[in-house]
Amino acid sequence: MNFRDTQGQDFVLETAQGWRRHKRRLLAIGSAALVALLLGVLLTRYLAASGSVSLSRLEVATVQQGAFVRDIAADGRVVAAVSPMLYAVAAGTVRYQVQAGDAVQRNAVLGIVASPELTNRLAQEQATLQSLSLAYENAHLDAQKKRLAARQKLEDARIDLKSAQTDLDRNTRAYKMGAVPEINVLRAQDALDKAQISLRHAEQDQGLDNRMVAFEIRSKRLAAERQQLIVADLQRQVDALTLRAPVTGQVGQLAVADRTKVAKDAALLSVVDLSALEVEIKVPESFARDLAPGMHAEISGDGQRWPGVVGAISPEVVGGEVAARVRFASARPAGLRQNQRLSVRVVLQRVADAITVARGPSLDSDGGSAVYVLHGDLAVRTPVRLGPSSIDRVQILAGLQPGERVVVAGAESFHDAPRVVISH
Repeated sequence: MNFRDTQGQDFVLETAQGWRRHKRRLLAIGSAALVALLLGVLLTRYLAASGSVSLSRLEVATVQQGAFVRDIAADGRVVAAVSPMLYAVAAGTVRYQVQAGDAVQRNAVLGIVASPELTNRLAQEQATLQSLSLAYENAHLDAQKKRLAARQKLEDARIDLKSAQTDLDRNTRAYKMGAVPEINVLRAQDALDKAQISLRHAEQDQGLDNRMVAFEIRSKRLAAERQQLIVADLQRQVDALTLRAPVTGQVGQLAVADRTKVAKDAALLSVVDLSALEVEIKVPESFARDLAPGMHAEISGDGQRWPGVVGAISPEVVGGEVAARVRFASARPAGLRQNQRLSVRVVLQRVADAITVARGPSLDSDGGSAVYVLHGDLAVRTPVRLGPSSIDRVQILAGLQPGERVVVAGAESFHDAPRVVISH
């Protein structure tokens, strides 16, 4: 009996070395497919980007989380809080008795403005005042005379009335006794009526005379007082021709040379009160909106630091800047000089935990509503919401997370593209 062999169903197995060769071939085929897939993804990604920009043209900052201090830093100069300027109250010739830089005490004589015109006018007005004062005194004497005359007239009228009444009584008794005719009684009655009328007129005249005299005296008095005010004002101006130090301090710059003829209201010299010094700074208008009197500041210079307080802020904007004064919170430091340069830092706000990034011009583009965030070698335009900014950092309110890298300068070359390839 013959049996069929299995030769047709059998095949030869590869050796171990042959299997390893097939495995490498399969892995090579798989790696090529994976590389092709990755290249396809990258190609799609790059095709979606708009152009390429070198990293060397950009400034990149990392988003951080921590304390955020919003402040203003500015260079300032030392100025006197009190630095009055003296002016000429009249035209004349100025003669100084001090030099610039001299230390002076309050009310010390600094110089004189010789003004013959003002001095002569004062003498004239003083003479007029004396004349009006004499007229006022004469008005008092005239008033006394008029009062005496009016009083005498009134007394005479009273006496005449009393005599007329006595005469009427006598004639009336005589008429009743038949000693005198009735006509005498009638005449005596007329005389009494006349005396009564004269008395009333005398009383009225006395009242009018008193009022007229009082009015005349008041008029003379007011004229003299008005002239006294004129003389007092001129005397004040003449006294002001002597230049006196309004404060204790140091003589500033002399506005005109000695023995120079000056016009009225011309600036002559200033006195600097060195006991009250401040630092004048100028800050950008955008920061000035948040600046307020009473804010704490730090003043530094010559390796030293002093606490300060914002004192005054100018309401005027000049060249995009606002001037402000910062005064020393403690005692005035020794050795400071007028116009000395110092640095000032004003703290506007402190946040214990905030997300921030370094400031840069690219953060202000597009109104600060979007920035470019680096994802590998792609810069992706990302919407953000920015908060307050300090000297060197900006607070991020939304859109970014700590650790992300943001283009803070040079993004203008992206032309607002949604994606840009960054080349190294």
